[in-house]
Amino acid sequence: MIFGIRAVIEALQSGKDIDAIYVQRGLTGGIFHELKALLRDKIINFQMVPPEKLNRITTKNHQGVIAFISPVTYQRIEDIIPSIFEKGETPLILILDGVTDVRNFGAIARTAECAGVHAIVVPVKGSAQINPDAIKTSAGALFKIPVCREENLLKTTRFLQESGLFVVACTEKTNEYLYAPDYTMPTAIVLGSEEDGISNEIIRAADYLAKIPMFGEIHSLNVSVSAGVILYEAVRQRIEGIKIE
Repeated sequence: MIFGIRAVIEALQSGKDIDAIYVQRGLTGGIFHELKALLRDKIINFQMVPPEKLNRITTKNHQGVIAFISPVTYQRIEDIIPSIFEKGETPLILILDGVTDVRNFGAIARTAECAGVHAIVVPVKGSAQINPDAIKTSAGALFKIPVCREENLLKTTRFLQESGLFVVACTEKTNEYLYAPDYTMPTAIVLGSEEDGISNEIIRAADYLAKIPMFGEIHSLNVSVSAGVILYEAVRQRIEGIKIE
């Protein structure tokens, strides 16, 4: 955590990855306008909040601005995909659309790293912060697996398709089960939040919709459990593909 307008400006100018910025409502002045221009230039979202929220975070002189620096360096999916192909590997990418719970995010990252996922893609806005709770739940996996924070998930989905990846959206809005897609192909798997699921635009753009079979009365799984189920179906198919070869 850093606070103070000048300290936050310097962090942004040095290229630090910022997870969240809180700005006090009603701030004015030249240095504040410098900060706003920098946030706009770097396309970084921030929240306008009452002073009480900032004072609960820290009692020190925050000058109306508090920022949280990400403990990991975010990467670009446009750089990762070519490097996977260059190494002769078959891409397996995980897209998380609106997963905001840090412990779920950490648990998903742990499973993804174990399953050999090459990268996790999250949106800039509406995603869990990579904070100590997320890192602890991931058992350190968030330091090992690339995380890509993208402004527009639909645009990213289309980029992956143009790069030769087959996009599978895990949703209950289908009659097809998750066992049907061929995960031995270059694949991106999309998971949504437990509350809202995957956005309609991503569902429409996906190459395949797949659901997990449900036979009980609850008809829902925790999103981190869902991630494990579908990722290890991909692992199973890929292992069998290696044996066949």
